[in-house]
Amino acid sequence: MRIKFLVAAVAITFAVPAQAQTQIQWWHSMTGALGEALDGLATKFNASQKEYKVNAIYKGSYPESMTAAIAAFRAKNPPHILQVFEVGTATMMAAKGAIIPISKVMSDAKEPFNPKDYLPTVTGYYSDLKGNMLSFPFNSSTALFYIDRNKFKKAGLPPVPPKTWKELIAAAEKLKASGQDCVYTSGWPSWVHIENFSAWHDVPIGTKQNGMGGFDTEFRINSPLHVRHVAMLGDMVKKGLFTYAGRTNQADAKFQSGECAMATISAGALGGTIKAAKTDWELSFLPYHDDVKGAPQNSIIGGASLWVMAGRKPAEYKGVAKFLAFLSQPQIQMDWHTSTGYVPITKASYELTRQSGFYDKNPGRDTAVRQLTNKAPTDNSKGLRFGNFVQGREVIEEEMESVFAGKKDAQTAMNDAAKRGNEILRKFQAANK
Repeated sequence: MRIKFLVAAVAITFAVPAQAQTQIQWWHSMTGALGEALDGLATKFNASQKEYKVNAIYKGSYPESMTAAIAAFRAKNPPHILQVFEVGTATMMAAKGAIIPISKVMSDAKEPFNPKDYLPTVTGYYSDLKGNMLSFPFNSSTALFYIDRNKFKKAGLPPVPPKTWKELIAAAEKLKASGQDCVYTSGWPSWVHIENFSAWHDVPIGTKQNGMGGFDTEFRINSPLHVRHVAMLGDMVKKGLFTYAGRTNQADAKFQSGECAMATISAGALGGTIKAAKTDWELSFLPYHDDVKGAPQNSIIGGASLWVMAGRKPAEYKGVAKFLAFLSQPQIQMDWHTSTGYVPITKASYELTRQSGFYDKNPGRDTAVRQLTNKAPTDNSKGLRFGNFVQGREVIEEEMESVFAGKKDAQTAMNDAAKRGNEILRKFQAANK
């Protein structure tokens, strides 16, 4: 009888299931090779411990995933982590009660976290005026200048990237004269020629520290320098020195295919450029106007960050904090940086990559970090925070296109861009008092 009781007890013991892992939902907007790299991060974290499991779930484009997350929050079932593009920062900040600042998440979980460990231009973009980080920097990039050295040599030019806009135009004229059809192209017109341009020349894009000081900000994109630059681009279009490709990354393919000799596109386009193997590429800092005092300053980031959504169980946020701490590890960041082309977000990961010899073996791959850290960020160059800036960008790009098409002069177009953009800002301000 006693033996039967022991057997039954043992059977009951083995029948008790192991403690289930806490599930962490991570909604993102990455596809293709980048999506695979992102999935790899979740897999590595899950294999590193047994208490939590991160589920990386593709939820469509950035606007689509934001809309889905808002709907899920209202239904009281939001993801724990949401990837949001940088222009959505102000919108997420205004979603009071829907998000938890990353600084609080890490502090509550007692996970190691120091904003000073991150690159200043990265933390500045995603922090409030008190220096508290609101979201976790993830896929960060910046705009860079690419040239095809073979095309420069063919035109009788030294295969060296021009440093200033004067030098770029002079090179463009010689490239054009040599028979080169597409001389210069650019992606993301607002991001490159307004947002990064402003930071690179240390001039404001808006009041209130580019919107970081409050929602009652106003655009300053119709300043003499902005008008002069847009007018210059319009003149280059007329002369056949600038081939406008479109509002997003259409210029990437024009350079990567060997069609264009010069391009200002994202650092994130480097992977595709290398894979295409059609150009003898070289990376450089963005061109600048050398008569502007203080230029060049530093560029600003693009890409996206990770926001922690409110409305989940307190114990689950310990897993979120542990995962974000994992993503900050120098080795993890170095692997992400070297495999994707995105910027390593911490100083330690950048230094580890440098010490590994990666930059010696791959010249130019540190250009983005060096440009972002060219000088200590100022109020004009630490980033921007405008409400509904997805719409704001569309307005700016629409007005720039009117100049490229010869429909408006630069002053009128940029005045209209500022006026229309400010109307969008006022609507956002009124809705988020």
